[in-house]
Amino acid sequence: MKSLGIEEVKTAYHSLWQNPFVERLIGSVRRECLDHVIVLGERHLNHILREYFDYYNNARAHMSLDGNAPLPREVEPPDRGSVIALSQVGGLHHRYIRVAA
Repeated sequence: MKSLGIEEVKTAYHSLWQNPFVERLIGSVRRECLDHVIVLGERHLNHILREYFDYYNNARAHMSLDGNAPLPREVEPPDRGSVIALSQVGGLHHRYIRVAA
């Protein structure tokens, strides 16, 4: 951290107010993903989390980003075709795209 010029600040254990960004992410992961699946082991958990983070960064709407994802999506006009749903995170969430008929 020091070689990058970043000052490390340690937070107190169980002090939610000291790191609200991480607490918000952990809460989202629990509410939107882990509360709805039964984890069968470490390998399964890693698979679920990889799928969820792909959805979180590429498809999930974020209010702070005006409804866009952290990796911005292009606007798809109606003339591009009909809307289809792509299942993500084992069917817990969906990404909607337009495809030519």
